[in-house]
Amino acid sequence: MVKAKPLHHVVLIGFMGTGKSTVGKQLAQRLQRGTADIDAEIVRREGQAIADIFATRGEAAFRLVETDALADVLGRTEPLVIATGGGAVLSERNRELMLQDSFVVALTADPEKIIARVMEDPDRPLLQGEVRERVYKLLEDRKHAYDFAHLTIDTSNLSVGQVVEQIEHGIKMSF
Repeated sequence: MVKAKPLHHVVLIGFMGTGKSTVGKQLAQRLQRGTADIDAEIVRREGQAIADIFATRGEAAFRLVETDALADVLGRTEPLVIATGGGAVLSERNRELMLQDSFVVALTADPEKIIARVMEDPDRPLLQGEVRERVYKLLEDRKHAYDFAHLTIDTSNLSVGQVVEQIEHGIKMSF
């Protein structure tokens, strides 16, 4: 575990389907903080679903919008629990922003668990086509993308409450 700078925000990163949004809401309640979901922030700002942004403007344009939204949310003075999109870590700028004054937690899961979870959501723009192959390919491409996190938790066989407890413990041990 990497030592963190003084805590302002808690940022959840990880591949799609690892539980960032769900864990973020419960963690925010436990820590008595506000919550922000970067994907929801993008939808609010752009007036379009994520899948529509990908389809009409492309992934590169989406990633620029994502960086702007992330920077704005991280700049808020209220301490937050922030759930990022799965690909937010692909940008070096985003990684730098997250590490400035936040405790970064990477959520991981077994590929088969991820596949089962994401199959339930038709709004995954990067999963067009063969889901199993796409998930394994993206996981391979991103296998080191989350290494900068202060804490990594495998959510495969944990309840949301157990993940929240591990994050709370990780925060206490880091400061």
